[in-house]
Amino acid sequence: MNYTNLDIYNISFKLFIETHPHTFKLPKHELYELGSQLRRSSDSVVTNIAEGYGRKNYKGEFIRFLVYSQGSCDETVSHLSKLAILYPELNADFQNKVEQYNF
Repeated sequence: MNYTNLDIYNISFKLFIETHPHTFKLPKHELYELGSQLRRSSDSVVTNIAEGYGRKNYKGEFIRFLVYSQGSCDETVSHLSKLAILYPELNADFQNKVEQYNF
């Protein structure tokens, strides 16, 4: 068994893959601001789960990386919420992702 067998990894990986292309619908100036931050934070959710799993022999380390992953998830929701308000024409895309990340 490895981290790819974890439901939480697979859910967050799927959300990352779905969220990433939405950031490229943003205005050009936002691609490198909130768009970039959103791409990095959503990737961090997944990456911290994988890295923590690699340290599973040390329970405290695994838990620490899961806490980092939760923090990145909260950051992702924050970015999505801001973008949903700033760009009403993309609200449905971003608001849908907020609900999925909050699940």
